[in-house]
Amino acid sequence: MRDTTDSCAPVRHSPSVSRRSLLTLAAAVPAAVAAAGGQADAAAGAEGTGVVGGERLGRDGVQASRTTGLPRHLTARAWLVADWESGEVLASYRAHRRLAPASTLKMLFADAVLPKFPRTRRYTVTAADLADVPAGSSLVGVEPGITYTVEQLWQGVFLRSGNDAVHVLARMNGGIAATVAEMQATAQDLQALDTHVVSPDGFDHPGQLSSAYDLTLFARHGLRNADFRGYCGTRTARFPGRDGRTFQIQNTDRLLTGTWGLKPYGGLIGVKNGYTSHAGNTFTGAAVRGGRTLLVTVMHPAPGGNAVYEETAALLDWGFTHGSSARAVGTLAEPLSERRTQAGGAPGKQAAPGGATGAAGAPAGDRGPSAWRLLEGGAGTAALLAGGLWALRRRLRSPAAASGQSGGGRHRR
Repeated sequence: MRDTTDSCAPVRHSPSVSRRSLLTLAAAVPAAVAAAGGQADAAAGAEGTGVVGGERLGRDGVQASRTTGLPRHLTARAWLVADWESGEVLASYRAHRRLAPASTLKMLFADAVLPKFPRTRRYTVTAADLADVPAGSSLVGVEPGITYTVEQLWQGVFLRSGNDAVHVLARMNGGIAATVAEMQATAQDLQALDTHVVSPDGFDHPGQLSSAYDLTLFARHGLRNADFRGYCGTRTARFPGRDGRTFQIQNTDRLLTGTWGLKPYGGLIGVKNGYTSHAGNTFTGAAVRGGRTLLVTVMHPAPGGNAVYEETAALLDWGFTHGSSARAVGTLAEPLSERRTQAGGAPGKQAAPGGATGAAGAPAGDRGPSAWRLLEGGAGTAALLAGGLWALRRRLRSPAAASGQSGGGRHRR
């Protein structure tokens, strides 16, 4: 099984998860477990129905107060339409169904790690930084010995879904194991309880799962950060190469760029696409029309062609046409840490996601850590260190790991 991008990106063959990373995490677990504090239980009961976001989101079948104009013949195994500002879920289908997320999981990686490093920070990559990139991964072309800015690495993550860029940033963040644990803790804080993180890049590993509901939470949270908005809305960028040269990289989001026979979707501002042979296509998109921002997540439609983008566009069209008169069937949960913040004094209202990018989609403003992200060192991060250890242990003990298989899929973002 392999993992490639849309158009012939280089691939790397190497181990996927190091035992060294597992040992690093193991050393941190005892103190973390002692500090856990039952955050998962608080999240699970937050909505009072046993289903985060509301009881209807746990049902099979299409959930909508009105089906007028809803696209027919949708093939996705799960999908969701929500209002970004209010958090109202306008329609859904198997919102909490746990499925392989592919590279849409990189939104959670960005939620956890992006606010931690200034965009102008420079980092010289070593071979060790790339040693754990899974065999067959989609790559942006990061090379040992070349110095990159953090901004360039994030462009590699968002535009080309580069697992090499993800692993470099994860190493800067303390390593793969620590980053996996932090991502899991961030998911818990966001009340994304369907998500189980095994690797930071979204590659197909046994047990790596998310849901349409959770992916929409990750996108909503990320779009509150101006740098996240800028990166996911950037169409092209120059990326460092050898001998001081640069080369152009293009965003693989076909609704944003209008490629592979599709027209750009009017008002689209991101967010993230993904593909593996196991996951099929996944996509979360956000668009603005008439001052309203909608989020749509589509997971695992019929294989081949542009189905994931066409079904996303059709659901966005429905939301903009009929969503204003549709009653909510559920809600996107707010972060637990935000509830605690509001108890002590609410932060200011966040900027609309479509209006805070600079020229050509470059990130603007919001240089410091986001007030909406999980605070480092909090009980949530500690509680999930043990979960990260369990995930890595499970990976290393699996038959695929024992036989040297990557457990990966074929990526085409």
